[in-house]
Amino acid sequence: MDNIGRLADEGKLVLAGPFGGDGDLRGIYIFNVETVEEAEALTNTDPAILAGSLEMELIPWYGSAAVVGISNEHKTIAKKEF
Repeated sequence: MDNIGRLADEGKLVLAGPFGGDGDLRGIYIFNVETVEEAEALTNTDPAILAGSLEMELIPWYGSAAVVGISNEHKTIAKKEF
């Protein structure tokens, strides 16, 4: 989770999370980057990728510019740890 937090704080990670279900562990990262190569470099900082526990598949995606605001909104409404 530290890596995800760091990437979000740097403004590179817009959205991340696991997929539900009983199958293999899978998840998604949506990055705010210009190239697939930059996304690959960021994904390669994930400890699970580095350990070989997860494999990445990079797919270019274009979405609303509003998506980059998710990180800021998350900070205001996320559950606080006590």
